[in-house]
Amino acid sequence: MSTPTATDSVTELSDRARGWLRFVFDKATTPDDWSVDGEPAAWWDRDSTAPMCSFPRFDIGEMSYTLPLMSDVTPAWREVYTQISTALCERHTTFWAAVDWLSLIGPDPNVDRYPPEWLIYIPEGQRGRYEPPGWTGNGREPWGLAPDPVGADGNNFFRGWFNLLLSAHAYVSGDTRFRDPFQITGYQDRRFTWTHQEIATFISAQLAERPEGAHCENTKIWPACVSSAGLGLKLHDAVYGTALHTSYDGWVQFAQEHYMALDRRGELDWFALYYDPLVGEVCTPPDNLSAYGALIVLPYVLPQRPDWGCQLYELAMRRLGWSDPQARMNEFLPDPRFLAIALQAAHELGDEVTEERLREVVERDYEPRAFGDESTRFGFFFGWGEEYPRGQPNALLMMPELGGPGAWSRVFNAPNLSKFDEPTVEGVDYPSLGLSVARNDHDAGELHVRTYAATPSHAGRTTTWRVTQLPDAAKVRVVCDGQDFPRWHATGDHEIEIDLEIGDHDVRVSTGYRPDRPAADRAGRERSVAAGAGAGAATASSRLATPSGSVAPASPAAIAAVASCRCC
Repeated sequence: MSTPTATDSVTELSDRARGWLRFVFDKATTPDDWSVDGEPAAWWDRDSTAPMCSFPRFDIGEMSYTLPLMSDVTPAWREVYTQISTALCERHTTFWAAVDWLSLIGPDPNVDRYPPEWLIYIPEGQRGRYEPPGWTGNGREPWGLAPDPVGADGNNFFRGWFNLLLSAHAYVSGDTRFRDPFQITGYQDRRFTWTHQEIATFISAQLAERPEGAHCENTKIWPACVSSAGLGLKLHDAVYGTALHTSYDGWVQFAQEHYMALDRRGELDWFALYYDPLVGEVCTPPDNLSAYGALIVLPYVLPQRPDWGCQLYELAMRRLGWSDPQARMNEFLPDPRFLAIALQAAHELGDEVTEERLREVVERDYEPRAFGDESTRFGFFFGWGEEYPRGQPNALLMMPELGGPGAWSRVFNAPNLSKFDEPTVEGVDYPSLGLSVARNDHDAGELHVRTYAATPSHAGRTTTWRVTQLPDAAKVRVVCDGQDFPRWHATGDHEIEIDLEIGDHDVRVSTGYRPDRPAADRAGRERSVAAGAGAGAATASSRLATPSGSVAPASPAAIAAVASCRCC
């Protein structure tokens, strides 16, 4: 599969994107048992960035980032992304999605026996008597046992990423399935009923009451988790027309004052991985690793607060030396998450020089390759000799492959909602047939579709697919590979069906559709949101203790220093 460059314009799913889509589709649609009596299939990532991210829930969440990006490349073909995101959302309601909250109860009896590589995530003065990230400690005082993983005082990383996942599902699908009540598996297999709007409203209310942020593991407040929760609110607002995201700005002000510090030169001194209000400690990794704390928030901060995101990007990259064009990028990091995030941020901001330097490491050391039946899947294997590519770092590495600079931010700030009212391709027999291009040319009044054999051994077989939401099916003309194509027929006033052999074809459907009238806002049909947070949205009380250590807020001068950053 071809190697992309930093300057590629992404208007079509590349070979790598198609391979990633096939792998994600396999994982999402192959049945496995996430109940208390079962276990997720082996390809779900339960190893990355231990101890805090080594749970399959994080694979679900990070896989979902690629779906809005792919749907923006093929906005007229969304059913495959809908199928994947629905399956991801359904898994996130299960026992294994919340396994840490439901099984790591109270204090850890092994608190003094952690491996040395975990100790950098524990404040030095607390080692030997303090649980690391990943130990949720449900049942700890002063909160007590919380059977509901969504309505808990803590567990922000569970509900925050779930809200982002649900919002991504709404963005790619246009349906409102999860705005109807559904059940979440809780402690001892109890069931709790929520809706998407109730979860979003609960997160927003809790964040408004706690400018320091809600905790994840009992006692730990993570800037990355608070920011992912805020990003889910931003996309919820974009899709449904709500106003739940405003509380995030208050948290940003607090974080700039208390969760980071600049030195006398205006460079990054430290950035918090997490803050524990009970012991009054901000955890920061030693030396240059402190910049990793600033890196891991970037996918979530940049679309919400590009001013702060640009600042953190510039500070972290200088601290690590990764943006220095004279330095050699020859270090293979044991955990690829951090370089993957840096690559995604460089791509998002249009920093082509840094992106090329980071990509050199990725292509050299991260083992990108096709795999699976007929070599139709794609992933990065990192030289670890594993059967499947780990989903978490792979999803982050795939994001720059799926859109040009700014594509991730546009999902949240300039979302394509008109796609739901435009001519749309449906009924594609994926994974036999795939579409690498599916978009409406508004100026030409034409739908452009490019097909490929997603399963090469199926090439040449006859298949059918539909084009729906046409202004007038009787006025359609179809051209395939430059020739008038007669093998189609109308199945209604606004729908046609096309017969085609599986393989590489360029199809142009003259639809007559031009958005010269206001499109019916499909999302608007569901804009009403419950006034309260619903079940479990009890008032969240603030228990803030002032973080220790001297800190410096992000000053106007510091922000001005990154004015050249292309997102600002």
